Amino acid sequence: MNRFRLGSLTVLAGVVALLVGVLAPASAAGSARAPYCGLVWGSLPESSAASAAGLEVTDVRAGRHACFDRLVVDLRGPAAATGYSVRYVDTVHQVGTGTPIALDGGAALEVIVRAPAYDRYGRATYLPPSRGDVVDVDGFRTFEQVAWAGSYEGSTTLGIGTRARLPFRTFTLVGAPGDDAVRVVIDVAHRW
Repeated sequence: MNRFRLGSLTVLAGVVALLVGVLAPASAAGSARAPYCGLVWGSLPESSAASAAGLEVTDVRAGRHACFDRLVVDLRGPAAATGYSVRYVDTVHQVGTGTPIALDGGAALEVIVRAPAYDRYGRATYLPPSRGDVVDVDGFRTFEQVAWAGSYEGSTTLGIGTRARLPFRTFTLVGAPGDDAVRVVIDVAHRW
């Protein structure tokens, strides 16, 4: 009988310890909850001062992923990283005129890529199908709208209307040797 009680008490103690570990709040040292999907991004401005002459915007596309929505700006030219500036703003403005661009969603992400959407002769290398809807983002979890703000003085500006001010990351991908593709990638998380 003692062995039965001891075994029952041991099992009961184990169950109680398990429940306390699951239900009790984490200690201050252990309260750093694992980021959603392992993401450790923030929502502060991101930029790169890299400058690569000769790059031109050739396409803008978007994709849905399990934990984030992605916008890709395709560039053509010498395979080198290009500069960019990505930040949340109150309003994205049309370049050259300063006219405010209305964006759907709860937050506005301004994307400036330091490459024009025209060649050295002024001919367009990329024209969006629609200035208000550069890419179709219907059904995306974070992106509400992608709008064209223009290409002026060697830079191209886009506005992304997002559901809320959510974490994002920005980086460039440079093609392999002999490949003249460069991409500026903006990922915006589905949630914090």
